[in-house]
Amino acid sequence: MPEHDTRFSMPGIDDPPSTEAGVILMGLDAERLLAGLGLATLADDPALVTLAVDRVRHGALTQFTAPGLVETGAARWRTLGPALAGTGIPGTTNGSLRRSWEHTLRVVTGVHPGLGPGSAAYLTACWFRRAEVDALARP
Repeated sequence: MPEHDTRFSMPGIDDPPSTEAGVILMGLDAERLLAGLGLATLADDPALVTLAVDRVRHGALTQFTAPGLVETGAARWRTLGPALAGTGIPGTTNGSLRRSWEHTLRVVTGVHPGLGPGSAAYLTACWFRRAEVDALARP
């Protein structure tokens, strides 16, 4: 009988859709995360922000530029990110990505209660990728 592989697990049927969106966001590169964090100031839905960032990157949404969104996101990260440093949230995921996401998102929204869902999601994803995000966000 083959051994059960626990590295991959399907989402629970009761898990909120925002958890799956978060798992996807954690896989984006730092540039896309900062662009999403910047764009989320205008359209605060994680899925719509992700689609809009891709449209900007491919030249289909010409009202914005990718470097402009990254800089807006970097400025936002420099403003919002430092408040998360003293919370004790781990910078890595130990065990389940979904549980790590849910816990970190709760802490982020507790520290910044006025954020909309897109901003909170992108800020949480930036936290998980903060070494790369910090390097890109340096003024």
